[in-house]
Amino acid sequence: MDKTHKEEAVKTTCHEDTTSTDGSSMDEYDPWNPPYPPPCPPAVEYSLSESIRLVAKWSREKEAALGALRASSIIFPERIPKEVNHLFHDKVHHLAPILDKDSVRRFLSYMERNGQGMRWGSIITPEALNHMISQNAVKCVKIVLEGQAPELDGCRAGPNCMNQYGYYPLHRAAEFFSVDMIQLLVRHGASANLLTAGAEVIEGLLPLHVAVENTCMHKYLEDSLFPNHEHRDYSEADANFIFKLIHLLCLPEMKIFLDTTRLIAKYTDNLLDELWNYIKEGKLAETAVLLMAAQEQIRMGTSRKRNGDSKPDGLAIICDRIWNNNIALQSEKGQQVEARIKLNNMALMLVHVISKAGEGLDSYIQKHLEVPYFMQVPHLEVIERVSSILKDNGFCPTSEWTEIGNLCPYEDVLSSEDVPNKSGESDTTRPQERENQDDGSSNSPGEASSHGGDQCYLPGLKSRSSPTNGHVLLNAWISRWLGRNLLKAWMVRQLRRRKPSRMGLLLQVMA
Repeated sequence: MDKTHKEEAVKTTCHEDTTSTDGSSMDEYDPWNPPYPPPCPPAVEYSLSESIRLVAKWSREKEAALGALRASSIIFPERIPKEVNHLFHDKVHHLAPILDKDSVRRFLSYMERNGQGMRWGSIITPEALNHMISQNAVKCVKIVLEGQAPELDGCRAGPNCMNQYGYYPLHRAAEFFSVDMIQLLVRHGASANLLTAGAEVIEGLLPLHVAVENTCMHKYLEDSLFPNHEHRDYSEADANFIFKLIHLLCLPEMKIFLDTTRLIAKYTDNLLDELWNYIKEGKLAETAVLLMAAQEQIRMGTSRKRNGDSKPDGLAIICDRIWNNNIALQSEKGQQVEARIKLNNMALMLVHVISKAGEGLDSYIQKHLEVPYFMQVPHLEVIERVSSILKDNGFCPTSEWTEIGNLCPYEDVLSSEDVPNKSGESDTTRPQERENQDDGSSNSPGEASSHGGDQCYLPGLKSRSSPTNGHVLLNAWISRWLGRNLLKAWMVRQLRRRKPSRMGLLLQVMA
């Protein structure tokens, strides 16, 4: 993303921060410090006890109104003191097992007894909400978004409050590809058009960018499309590359990624512009992911409703932009210009394939079931079916174009030496590793370390050196099948032992 786009993104974030949902201006006050309600009227005619009761009632009403306004506003930047976040991280190891079980009863009991560091300024802190989203505790997140439980003491979480790292709750949910969490946040007012900002993140990223770019880090795509793992070189991209990319995205393991991207795209404005930015930057994989996942919204063009026959759909608009860009490039010279024209032609081919066969491919993808890897439809069967759909729409991919190799999402997945025992540890776990797991010193993906979060895993938001998200997702599928606790320690050890991939996106938070 170029510098100009970053500046525009930050401006957009700031603009949303001062505009209410009904379009009225909020420039006259900061949503974190709004005008307070009228002061409590003098109680000269009441007794001392009655006066105290009235003042306490007014104070509760003031705090409730303040918390409700803050939780329903776009808060940018974060206003929570660092000491509060430090206190939360000092105690998060007590909260983690509760969130892992997603037990509302235990969570509310914890909040009532030991909720320090999770509440500040009449709201649930963004850092606490961020951690709850990381553990996919959907039921507990629902409770704090509603804020009706007495144990919360009138506090509730704000779905549009930026955290200390410069991103919003929906960015975090997009990172973990949790469709349920994204739906929950959107129902409670989370905006898909808020952008990252600040010194600790890549500025100007939408939740859509996080979902799309993390999908492109999947091991299948990296191993098959970029085998050298040094850099993404699209200069040799051709029809072979395009058809292989389409076949890979139609595999059952990719469904959860496409479902997440599709859901976020549904609530993202200017979707055509986001697609065009990927094409303009020569990012074919990202273009394919967005086209495959959000083709229904893209076909609608710039409107929320499907266009009539008299208006071109979004795919036609994108084709026109590509043609116009190629014409403009003809007046320039150089090898880079030739490479850009070739990338444009590949993108044009990709758009053409999706315009013809996209609906059939999407219908087939939707039939995939979310089951563990070893129970999914064989890859060969998927390749044959996808090739058949393409042929029915006038494309004839050869066996060379559909060769995707022997794909495996993990190294030594559930090998005989690594199968975890009932206590959650494998037989090969070393004593030191067991000690680290027991005292909570090892952080699982998505969890910030203690004392302010020296590291915070958020692909798409800072550096690029974290394990591929495909590894996390397969563990999620297996965990649902065999039980979350059974594989928890094994999952952490696998991810710690694996070397970081070149395109990982690890947020290195400054101390």
